Amino acid sequence: LSSNSNTSGGFNRRAIQETHKMSDDYETLLASVSRRCDAVGQSHILAHLSDETVSQDAKHAFLRSVDEVPLEKLASSLKGALEEEEKLKSGGGNDEEAIEPFAGETISTTTTDETQLAALKEARAAGTKAAANGEVAALLLAGGQGTRLGYNGPKGMYDIGLPSGRTLFRFMAERIKKLGLISGKGEKTVPFYIMTSPLNHKATTEYFAKNDNFGIDVKFFPQGTLPCLTPEGKMILESPTSLAVAPDGNGGIYPALVKHGILDDMKYRGIKYVHAFGVDNALVKPADPTFVGYCIRKDADCGNKVLWKTSPGEKVGVVATKGGRPCIVEYSDISKEMSERRGDDGRLVFGAGNICNHFYTLDFLENVIVPNLGNMYHVARKKIPYYDGEKKETMKPSSNNGIKLESFIFDVFPLSKSMAVLDVARSEEFAPVKNPPGTPSDSPDTARALFSDVAKGWLREAGSTLTGDVDSDACEVGPLTSYDGEGLEGWKGKEVECPFSI
Repeated sequence: LSSNSNTSGGFNRRAIQETHKMSDDYETLLASVSRRCDAVGQSHILAHLSDETVSQDAKHAFLRSVDEVPLEKLASSLKGALEEEEKLKSGGGNDEEAIEPFAGETISTTTTDETQLAALKEARAAGTKAAANGEVAALLLAGGQGTRLGYNGPKGMYDIGLPSGRTLFRFMAERIKKLGLISGKGEKTVPFYIMTSPLNHKATTEYFAKNDNFGIDVKFFPQGTLPCLTPEGKMILESPTSLAVAPDGNGGIYPALVKHGILDDMKYRGIKYVHAFGVDNALVKPADPTFVGYCIRKDADCGNKVLWKTSPGEKVGVVATKGGRPCIVEYSDISKEMSERRGDDGRLVFGAGNICNHFYTLDFLENVIVPNLGNMYHVARKKIPYYDGEKKETMKPSSNNGIKLESFIFDVFPLSKSMAVLDVARSEEFAPVKNPPGTPSDSPDTARALFSDVAKGWLREAGSTLTGDVDSDACEVGPLTSYDGEGLEGWKGKEVECPFSI
C-alpha cells in the first residue's frame, strides 16, 4: 500500500510539474506574440484569449500558429501588392516597360536543323552527366486536390486509366528512377522534392510510404499559407482562436524551400540545378536531361520549357520581355495585333506558351530569389468568412470583404540575368489532367490518348509493327522500360498488338 501511494504521489508530482511547464510555455509565448502583434498593429486578433469558454489547448495552438506568421513583413507585402494592383488598373507602365518578344536563348526540339539537332544531343549528354554527378534535383508542385476531376484526394494519386493503373505520382517517380539508371549511378541518383499543401500532405506522404517511395529518394514539405487581410491590412479571424488563411500561390514554393530547409538540404547534397514542374501533366519528364543540359550549356540561371502557341487566340501566358527583363505576360495583357504578329519563320512572335516547367541554378534560388521574396505578392479580393465577436459566430459575407496575398512561380523571371527557353513538342510532352472525365480537353481521357500515342510512336520508331486496335487509347510503355523512347531496340521487327502495356 505504501509503495502504491508513493507511486501515485510520483505521478501527481510529475503531472503538476508538466502543468506548470505548459503554463510557463503558454505565458512566454503569449508575451512574445503580444509584443510582435502590438508592434505591427495586429493586437485585435488576441482579443478572445480571455474567453474562458475556449480551451487552453486551443489558445496555445492559436498562439503557435500566429507565431509562425511573418507579422513584420505583412504590411510591406500588402503595400507592394496594392501598388501593383493600382498600377494595373490605371494601365500603368511606360515606354521602358513596353512588352517585347523574348530575345534570349531559344531552341526547339522539333527542329530539323542539323546544327540545332547536334546542340540538343550535346545538351542531353550534359544533362545526363550532371544527373550522374548528383547535381540535379526534381521539384514537384503537388499541392492540388483532385476535386475538379471528381476525385477525393491529392491530384497526384489520380489514375488516368492506363492498363498499369499508374497514378501521376507513380509515373513521375518511376521516370526519375529510370533516369538514375540511365545515368549509370543508380535509381536514387536524382532526389525528388515534393511540395504538398496542408490539405493533402498526410495523404501524399502516406501514399509514398505505402509504396516504399517507389525506390527513389523523396523529401516532402508543405506549401505555406498567409493570413487573409482586410483592405486596411488587418488580419481576419475566422474563429476566436483561428486566423483566416489561404495558400500563398504556387510562388509560395520559394519561401517554403527556405522555411523547411530544402535549399540547405540541396546544398548539402551538392545539387547545382533544379527542375520544377506541376503535378497535372502525365507526360512531364522530371529532371529532363535535355532541358537541364541545354540550360547548363547556355549558362542560364533560369530556364522555361514552353509549348509554342498554335493560334493567336490560345489562352495561355507567354514568355516575353518587359522593361528589358524576361517575364510571363498573360494573354489578356497582349493586344490583338501583338498576339497575331508572326516572324519570318511563320511562327507567332508572342508564342512561347508557359506550362509551369522551369529550371533554376541553386545559386539563383539562394542568392537572387530568396533575398527578393517580399516584393512578389499580388492582390486577390475574395469573400472571407470572419468571426463576429458580438454574435459569437463565423459569418459568410455576400461580397468581397478581404484580400488574399498570393504569388506566382514565374514572378521571379525578371530577376534572371540569363534565361533560356526550350520549345518542345506538345504531342510528346504535354498531357494536362485538369478537367473531369468526359471533358473534351485537358481531361484524363485526352491525357490517356496522348500518352498512348506517344507509346505507339516510340514502338513504331523502334521498328515495331502495330496490330489489333491501333486507335486504342490504352497503350503504354512504362517509365521503367523507357524514359523518353530510348532502349526499345529489342522491339525492332516485332509485331505488337494494341492495346498493350510494356
